[in-house]
Amino acid sequence: MRIPTRKKPEVLSPAGNLRGLKTAVDYGADAVYCGGKAFGMRSAPKTLSLEDFEEGSRYAHERGARVYVTCNVLPRNNEIEAMREYIGQLKDTGVDALIVSDIGVMMMARQVAPNLELHVSTQAGVTNYQAANAFYELGARRVVLAREMDLQAVRDIRANIPDDLDIECFVHGAMCMAFSGRCLFSNYLTGRDGNHGECAQPCRWKYSIVEEKRPGQYFPIEQTENGAYLFNSQDMNMLGHLDDLIDSGATSLKIEGRAKSAYYIAAMTNAYKTAVNEYMIQRGFEDADGNILLPFHDRVIRPSDPDYGQGTEDQVMRNADAAFAGVADEGYDRAVATSDAPEPDGMSSHARSTRRKSNTAVEQIETDWKHAAVRPAPHVELPEWLLEETDKVAHRDYSTGFYYPEHKVTQNTDRSAYFRSWLVVGEVLSWSADEGGRVTLMSRNKIEPGQQVEFLLPGERPLAYIVPEDGLRDADGTPVPAINNPAHVFSMPCPHQVPINAAIRSRTKKPTLKAE
Repeated sequence: MRIPTRKKPEVLSPAGNLRGLKTAVDYGADAVYCGGKAFGMRSAPKTLSLEDFEEGSRYAHERGARVYVTCNVLPRNNEIEAMREYIGQLKDTGVDALIVSDIGVMMMARQVAPNLELHVSTQAGVTNYQAANAFYELGARRVVLAREMDLQAVRDIRANIPDDLDIECFVHGAMCMAFSGRCLFSNYLTGRDGNHGECAQPCRWKYSIVEEKRPGQYFPIEQTENGAYLFNSQDMNMLGHLDDLIDSGATSLKIEGRAKSAYYIAAMTNAYKTAVNEYMIQRGFEDADGNILLPFHDRVIRPSDPDYGQGTEDQVMRNADAAFAGVADEGYDRAVATSDAPEPDGMSSHARSTRRKSNTAVEQIETDWKHAAVRPAPHVELPEWLLEETDKVAHRDYSTGFYYPEHKVTQNTDRSAYFRSWLVVGEVLSWSADEGGRVTLMSRNKIEPGQQVEFLLPGERPLAYIVPEDGLRDADGTPVPAINNPAHVFSMPCPHQVPINAAIRSRTKKPTLKAE
């Protein structure tokens, strides 16, 4: 059994193993993407076996979710036949789609596994509707856009491709310094091939300079006393802007992080799924119980629509044009954007828009090209607790990627570590109504009386709870003053029913710069 493509926005979550896959599904993922033991853009052990795919597909399908497998490496000549055999094995595991970037692999998959959907990876670098349409004609049912695309580019692609061709966009997580993922940096410096899932992330390293005539003498590039991190990109966080992206035609919202923990997967999946539900309610497509009121549709004005081309240049595009034409935002009066005043530096709107994508052309060819607009709608308001969820996982400084040209992603040149102000202190093993309610947990960090913790609940606001002064016990039922031994079983009073595997987290006493 395979689950058909959704007719509304999809939350697509990562999984590095079977537990991560099940966690993503439990916390609301509409689909999960994961890699196998070969030919995915992540190296072992963050991968799944064929048996894992079979079990994971059954688990997902029983709960209405789908499973996609990454086959997005750029294979070498001696890997072609092994790739063919691997795809032949995958087609019988029950997975729903293959994510590919190489056109040869795509044609191979059509021959070997014709029943599997084909999704074109971000590594293919789709930046325009012509490329998207070409892949569609070759059998693709989804394109994952290059991460360099802004919202206007997403709208323009959506307006000029078939409605049944999905657009998948990244919404959260780490961003590669080579944004479409095509990077030889690691291979050159370490011999570990990023295009085969073995990236050593040298873009995150600390760098110094060496003067040619002074070999062995290293001079730090003093960003801070700890050195400089030249290519260290910020993380992406689009949680508060999902309405802009969905209105612009994105049909799948992709969370990055196949190497992340089950807690990270749970927290971010839950946050983005809740945000999509809020979008569907506030836009009038569903009621609070999830019942369909109207068929979902984006707000992009297509060329076939009567109002196409009327007032198509929105403020996002105008600001971007001004910036790329060498005019600072503060020096360009936004009120002028709707007047008959001359364009900045004499460039036409089309020429400036083209220049944004390429600064190599001396002259621009004038055409009657019109950008696709979006029908206006009120901003979708998300509750404050939901917006705070992204700060409760380890992360670098956040940005909105390239979606808003006037607020583009930058590098954190003074550090490469993660912020962590919350940590997981336990995981629920069971809950019993006995004694007024009692939760049994596997400890991860210290839990003591009076400590405020949160239970991460699927589809709900986290449950805040203060650890009681009495009633903590070890696995033998012996009272203990505090839970102080990681990876041991304990129990404590809890009158609220909580689900198995729910993470228990607590604010750190002192925020740290540490990886997940």
